[in-house]
Amino acid sequence: MAESSTEKKIIVGSIIAEKKGAIGTILISNPNKMNAMSVQMWTDLPKAIRAFDADPEVRVIVIVGQGEKAFVSGADISQFDTLRASPETQLAYEDAVSDSMNAPVECSKPVIAQIRGFCFGGGLGLAAACDIRICTEDATFRMPAARLGLGYGHKGINRFTNIIGLANATDIFVTARRFDAHDALRMGFVSRVCKGDEIDAVIAEYTKLIAENAPLTVAASKFNIRQVCAQPEEQDLKRAVEMVKACFASDDFKEGRAAFLEKRPAQFKGR
Repeated sequence: MAESSTEKKIIVGSIIAEKKGAIGTILISNPNKMNAMSVQMWTDLPKAIRAFDADPEVRVIVIVGQGEKAFVSGADISQFDTLRASPETQLAYEDAVSDSMNAPVECSKPVIAQIRGFCFGGGLGLAAACDIRICTEDATFRMPAARLGLGYGHKGINRFTNIIGLANATDIFVTARRFDAHDALRMGFVSRVCKGDEIDAVIAEYTKLIAENAPLTVAASKFNIRQVCAQPEEQDLKRAVEMVKACFASDDFKEGRAAFLEKRPAQFKGR
């Protein structure tokens, strides 16, 4: 099939970005190391997210690990001796990881983590940075920082406590224990647990629901939800109000009302 404006694949290092209609999928591809993230992958991931965010055709983004064994098994520890050996290289590494963690949060569009197998360390942090997490029954989660002697920063800890609460966040950080999909569901870390052969269909249905909705409303909702979780000094309530006002002033608001009265699906344009 020839590529069209709505179907395109881009390879950015070990990150494969593919657009099909309104859905942008980002594939984490390092299967020989259970999709462990190299510093180059941490660098490339935000580029892929921001490219989809800037594309008006894309309305929702899915991040998924290649294969069935892992979403992301963590950072590529084999690089630690060189990339985290001095304060200077450590800072550069942390900047790359931080940029990857911030990109899903700052993205105006919903970002979904589709999780199979291992979701450890940096992979767990990346999943937490996404808006929605859906996993398979065999997914396994772990924050092993305490076993590696690594410090985990305030912003990342805050992200976990916002999602799963203080007690659960304390549990997974101080024990460094593995927990399964149903434990993740109980904590509220994931929204849904699926059988392995069902998750692709579940994600497809879920993204279709989002893609059919008014993009300005979805963006305003995501931004306002993020303001609730943000530290006071990081909040932008003025922009939050402006985004809601823009929804009411949009052509999509007119289309939504007309479609409701005419009992037909709305055709939203994002303007």
